[in-house]
Amino acid sequence: MERPNESLPAEKSEGTTTAVVAAAPPRPIDDEARPDVFSSTVQEILFVAVATMAIAMSSLVSGAVTVITAEVQNDLGMTTAQLTWLSGSSSLAAGSFLLFFGRVADLFGRKALFLGSMVLFAVFSLAAGFSQTPLQLDILNGVMGLMSAASVPPGQGMLANIYQRPSKRKNRVFACFSAGNPMGFVFGSVFSGIATQLFNWRASYFLLAIIYVVVVALALFSVPVDPSPTTALSVQAVKKFDVVGTILTIAGIGMFSGALSLGSDAPQGWQTPYVLVLLILGAVLMASFILWENWYSYPLVPMSIWRDRDFSLVITILLLGFLAFPIMSFWIALFMQKIKGYSPLLVAVHMLPMAIGGILVNLIAGLVMHRVSNTLLLAIGATAYVGSFLLMGLQHSTSSYWAFMFPGLLLAVVGADFEFCVANMYVMSALPPAQQSIAGGIFQTVTKLCVTIGMGISTAIYDAVVARGTATGGYFRGDPIEPYSATFLYCAGIAALGIPLCAFLRIGRQGNTGVFQSGFVPSARKLKEKGGPGVLPRKRFMPRSTPGEGCILGLYAVEGAVGVEEPLAISSHFYIYFTATQSPISSQKWYG
Repeated sequence: MERPNESLPAEKSEGTTTAVVAAAPPRPIDDEARPDVFSSTVQEILFVAVATMAIAMSSLVSGAVTVITAEVQNDLGMTTAQLTWLSGSSSLAAGSFLLFFGRVADLFGRKALFLGSMVLFAVFSLAAGFSQTPLQLDILNGVMGLMSAASVPPGQGMLANIYQRPSKRKNRVFACFSAGNPMGFVFGSVFSGIATQLFNWRASYFLLAIIYVVVVALALFSVPVDPSPTTALSVQAVKKFDVVGTILTIAGIGMFSGALSLGSDAPQGWQTPYVLVLLILGAVLMASFILWENWYSYPLVPMSIWRDRDFSLVITILLLGFLAFPIMSFWIALFMQKIKGYSPLLVAVHMLPMAIGGILVNLIAGLVMHRVSNTLLLAIGATAYVGSFLLMGLQHSTSSYWAFMFPGLLLAVVGADFEFCVANMYVMSALPPAQQSIAGGIFQTVTKLCVTIGMGISTAIYDAVVARGTATGGYFRGDPIEPYSATFLYCAGIAALGIPLCAFLRIGRQGNTGVFQSGFVPSARKLKEKGGPGVLPRKRFMPRSTPGEGCILGLYAVEGAVGVEEPLAISSHFYIYFTATQSPISSQKWYG
């Protein structure tokens, strides 16, 4: 079978650099123009906003729960572990089923799943407001997380298919979309605080239901027809669905995360037999999932993407950040309610800097991602995280809000938004258009799983410090903030691990016309396997040229046939775009 670029002629440059060029020049494509699927800019803006509300679902629930914990605990008589389940059940359900729904969306269609999940989210939000027991509320929060898992992959997949080529417009769109996760938490906290103050905690869930009824109405108008090919239900479709992989990931993530959430409230703590069994079984099933995916012909998650060092590092840095950011937000809100005695409305007001700062940071991210090295943005984000958590962890109960908490909240959203924006753009470039929903599922699974794991670890730390009693000496002598500070210092320690990892990244500017995007160039052997005779060295490089001079438009990770308007394949993961002048690579001046 002929490979995508075997029919294309090759041109060799002086020295060792070789490139494969297309036989005919492509027609110019304006990547900054409004996509043809939209009839107007208003429709485009509304669609991006609706997609952003999809990724905000789970974090809106977590944010809303954060400021009503004290009210719910008093009303329903919940234990500390039940409170953490209130937040963790949504993330657990979302994290367990994201890959499943990502595969469903890619194979059987995205639009129907996207709209249906939002309708059901509104229904279950309404039902949660009528909960009479802790168990009912925890279960309904989990179902809401399930609906979040069903909406994010198709929403992200549609966005990635509409904005396939690197561009400034794509940067702005994905900066807005990425804001949904961290900003959903913040606005969920603010709106929930206001609703609870005016009525009661149940009003928070009713408000979520109303919001998503409006979102569904806007979605019916703005969501375009999804042109992606779908698969009819058949034996072959079931084979491509990877049923075994789906079962392994759902059961593995569910058991492992469930054990972490149950451990602190179990009769014998972490030594309780059923906690240990769930923990071990979950770990074994997740390991089995990795082995299965490496062997199966139609894997749920293509394991080859992890061979890209930058991809693995970006996910790891994001993971470390999300083991801390939602955790800090939960415990700082609980501290304000339990120790400071703030009402839900006052908690919302004190957390308002996160909302305002988050909007500004996302605007900045969308404007600079094509100008500034994204490695630098990740490093700034990781450093901001550490600064934020240290400020939270070193304050006393009587410390000034403006000296500690205010700058800490601002730095937290700098870390969350920079890391989330960069990672989201990079991950969506790691799989072809036909697998964009599963790409979104991978990304979201990491963040949701981190919330559950982080909550389990931090709850264990909190309970251990509480069991020890109030400190009689040292920095926190007689201060009831000590158990909360212990969770914040855990956050600082785990986030700090991401800073040195940034030194090994080689991510350039994303979506910048005229600049080669970050990635690796294959060895001569791999290039020949793709049909070219070249001997490009395995190193990272960028062309020193300007638009209109045959420069490379960008590196974009897709796989598929190469045509006149398609990127030119040079490896199994990466492709290169050319300008209309179609000058050969050999004319470029490369630097590492």
